[in-house]
Amino acid sequence: MSSIPNELSYTKEHEWVSAENLVYTMGITDYAQAALGDIVYVQLPAIGETVTSGKVCGEVESTKSVSEIYAPVTGTVVAINDSLSILQKQSTQTLPVLVG
Repeated sequence: MSSIPNELSYTKEHEWVSAENLVYTMGITDYAQAALGDIVYVQLPAIGETVTSGKVCGEVESTKSVSEIYAPVTGTVVAINDSLSILQKQSTQTLPVLVG
């Protein structure tokens, strides 16, 4: 069952974003994760890279398909969730909803 936290804003492409003190955290929804299945690879923008709202900023590869990740806001990447680094190399685990 998907969790829909009220403090998050959502895009039509199934990304979410939260804001705190002009720092935005983003991720993909439970729904998107369930539809993808086992995630085996994640491509993310590098720290220092600028992303543009509505434009592709990465991709998620699963055993079922490859899906693009769209930036929900325009800005500069200042951090990446360290738990995703293993997925950037290769993994078969799914992402928790509050990955930023």
